[in-house]
Amino acid sequence: MKVCVIQPPYSTEYSDSANRFQWELDALNRCDDSLDMIVLPEYANVPAKVRTKAQLEESRSAFTAPLLAACAETAKRCNAVVFVGCAWDSPEGLRNTTLAFNRQGNLAGQYYKQHLVPMEMGLYGLDKDYTFQAEAPTILEIDGVRYGFLICYDAYFYESFANIARFDPDVIVACSHQRSDSHDALETLHKFCAYNTNAYVVRSSVSMGLDSPTGGCSMIVAPDGSVLANMKSAVGEATAEFDPKQRYLKPAGYGNAPDCHHHYVEAGRRPWKYRNGGAAMVPYDHWMGYPRVCAHRGFNTIAPENSLPAYGAAVAMGAEEIEFDLWAAKDGTIVSIHDPVLDRVSNGTGFVWEHTYEQLLQYDFGSVYSPEYAGLKIPTFEDILKKFAGQTIMNIHIKDRGAEHPIADEVILEMARLIKQYDCEKHVYFMSGHVPLLRQLQRLAPQIPRCAGAGKEPEDLVEKALATGCTKIQLYIPHFKFYGEDYVAQICRKAHEKGILCNLFYTDDPEKVAQYLDWGVDTILTNDYQRVATAVEAWKAKK
Repeated sequence: MKVCVIQPPYSTEYSDSANRFQWELDALNRCDDSLDMIVLPEYANVPAKVRTKAQLEESRSAFTAPLLAACAETAKRCNAVVFVGCAWDSPEGLRNTTLAFNRQGNLAGQYYKQHLVPMEMGLYGLDKDYTFQAEAPTILEIDGVRYGFLICYDAYFYESFANIARFDPDVIVACSHQRSDSHDALETLHKFCAYNTNAYVVRSSVSMGLDSPTGGCSMIVAPDGSVLANMKSAVGEATAEFDPKQRYLKPAGYGNAPDCHHHYVEAGRRPWKYRNGGAAMVPYDHWMGYPRVCAHRGFNTIAPENSLPAYGAAVAMGAEEIEFDLWAAKDGTIVSIHDPVLDRVSNGTGFVWEHTYEQLLQYDFGSVYSPEYAGLKIPTFEDILKKFAGQTIMNIHIKDRGAEHPIADEVILEMARLIKQYDCEKHVYFMSGHVPLLRQLQRLAPQIPRCAGAGKEPEDLVEKALATGCTKIQLYIPHFKFYGEDYVAQICRKAHEKGILCNLFYTDDPEKVAQYLDWGVDTILTNDYQRVATAVEAWKAKK
């Protein structure tokens, strides 16, 4: 297989777009029938830097049709497979796409960029919803060759390489820009990709200038990491020949029979050693949409409150959030229970902080709820994280004994350490109604968002949030008797003007859901998850 990568000159001046696009067309015309595969860079229909959405649309309107026609004609004329990156109108919306044309000049498939940079979601307005969905890597087979894909930013997410490798690609097509990376960094990234996927990496990018030390680096890399071609900052085309079915086999450990690298690694893989990932993961808190339903103390109408069964039921039902309460036991172990005393929810008595964790384990936290839950033990904070980290947003209500008995800094630091350990800093937020505790959280764990809860007396929650650096507030329904229910709409409006989100604690009445959402509530806490979630979905459908 003879492969050609095309590296056009790039311009930061939008007025150069037509000239740069003509260069791409001329490059395609220079291709001949000795080639089997031709690759152009990312955003080939946006050949110069755009600074407004109008410029993007103007560029796409002018260049998309002639670009795709030229690619189809080149594929047919050269009897080659052609790959090109472009801003393309998929059936679901505008996406950064690599299109594949087979040797007959027909569109054979496409790949959508999986990791979007903020500019693409903001200025460009690209569809992003699909990037939050679990799906297998795209593998496109043409004439017996299996093609996998990366686009630009995708190449940095090396944790995806092992997943791509599972699907046995022959060639990884990388239509890219990566205009700010050094030549050494770009070569290292793509050698690493080739080695880990046991595939040839064929990368096309743009030259940032003949003397530029960054960008460019259209290259062809073999599975053993050897570089068959690297254009660095040159302008033009580069070619190399290889057998796409020729793989690199290495000793699978000293003295062992040869095998490919990812098979060798797979034999010793330990999934719980890596970043959270997979189909069970939900978007980060700042990405997940609203309105939401938060299962208060878990789905506690079907399982004991603040228990693993209650949290598991809520997560299994699709709860965007779960809420739970944390206290520190006598020995500092962080446990999940609402009340300061054990009596209501267990066969124990006395205050939580009077017992060590080992002593708490002697009590039954299930029988009080139902005989079917007899023997249920109190969960620790770490128990919850082990089971559900990253699978839902966690509204963590930290309980304290008041100003006279503040929580020790060590307890807060331990909470933050566990959250970091279980890789869910972006899936959690702390909640408290006590200003001293909110300030303590702000000082000790500023990286974890906070929610200002209501105290026992009416107060200006928005000002409380602003004073303590909180990004959310949690309204308290009993306060309605002081202000009237229209207070909700007023405070939600004020909060939203300040960029603060609004929780509501709580309702189990589906008939009231629509009114609360109309008033501007973002997240409704409930004990009865299914009925309230159904009402929220009905409201969203009407809207």
